[in-house]
Amino acid sequence: MKRRQALTTAAFGLGSAVLAACSGREDKQSQVSPAMTSGEQPRIRWRMATSWPESLDTVYGSVLTFAARVRDMSGGRFTITPYAAGELVPGLQVLDAVQSGSVECGHTPSYYYIGKNPALAFGTTLPFGLSAQQQNAWLYEGGGNEAMDRLFGEFGVLGFPAGNTGPQMGGWFKQQVETVADLQGLKMRIPGLGGKVMASLGVNVQALPGSEIFLALERGAIDAAEWAGPYDDEKLGLWKAAKYYYHPGVWEPGPTVHVFVNQRAWEALPTTYQDMFRTAASEVNLKMLARYDQRNGDALKRLVAAGTNLVPYSRDILQAAEQASLEIYEDHAAKSQDFRQIYESWSRFREDAYRWDRINKLT
Repeated sequence: MKRRQALTTAAFGLGSAVLAACSGREDKQSQVSPAMTSGEQPRIRWRMATSWPESLDTVYGSVLTFAARVRDMSGGRFTITPYAAGELVPGLQVLDAVQSGSVECGHTPSYYYIGKNPALAFGTTLPFGLSAQQQNAWLYEGGGNEAMDRLFGEFGVLGFPAGNTGPQMGGWFKQQVETVADLQGLKMRIPGLGGKVMASLGVNVQALPGSEIFLALERGAIDAAEWAGPYDDEKLGLWKAAKYYYHPGVWEPGPTVHVFVNQRAWEALPTTYQDMFRTAASEVNLKMLARYDQRNGDALKRLVAAGTNLVPYSRDILQAAEQASLEIYEDHAAKSQDFRQIYESWSRFREDAYRWDRINKLT
């Protein structure tokens, strides 16, 4: 059975008779055996660290939805308690916490951790890469999940796509930037390989969790920041600290967020709970994208009405960024077997996806 295939009919068959048969024992996780029958399902309590402040009701709200779905499908016997960034671990250390086993699972984008392995960027997004729909197609049907599974396994975790913000914006700037020369020495918060690209263009790249961006921007610790799209950026108040809002968001055209699970904790779960977990992740992956697509347009209207200046990146900056992106990918491919293997198949998929979109959508 593939790790992400849909919940089987048998798993959905957990009806009232099965739940009534549960013994009500408060079994500890260490006592759980995957071989248990459905009538012996234990009560399991997990903690989920996240990279998000609670104020972001779409991405953090999706985590709450995920936990609620698992709870409901299990009849309240498998509960997952989410924690906002900083409550258990800092927002940029979620994968580390899951890997060590200090928490059973976490919700975070894999590209936050490219310092461990640059190929982790593929799990989220690459500059000038795949749209949200293309990213899902690559993950679920183009071999992406299988490729990322092998990589995640090196860290002792499993990863399940569990959200996508859709295309993001290009970032907030305190001053206009028209040429690559204007980027020199600029202090900007931008993660993943997008940060590597900007660094190659002379930007002083900063790594900050979402909860710290506004104060850093307002107080001048950074001059620019890329976060997500209009809805979340409005929630963080970034428009109050910088007035130039750049587009297109070539750094993150369709970023996926994963829920990561400690391998040993996963193996201790009954298979029925594993199926519930997979199903909840798939549902949230769809719903988060739908929510952002529904909310971003209205948020952008409000931002513009409040005085935000929408500014397109110049051709000079975009061309330099695209060239830098390709050079960085080739450099990583030459140095890292993990990166090279995923990059080769990902590039073939992207070429085919772009060709189809040019014919069917962009004409």
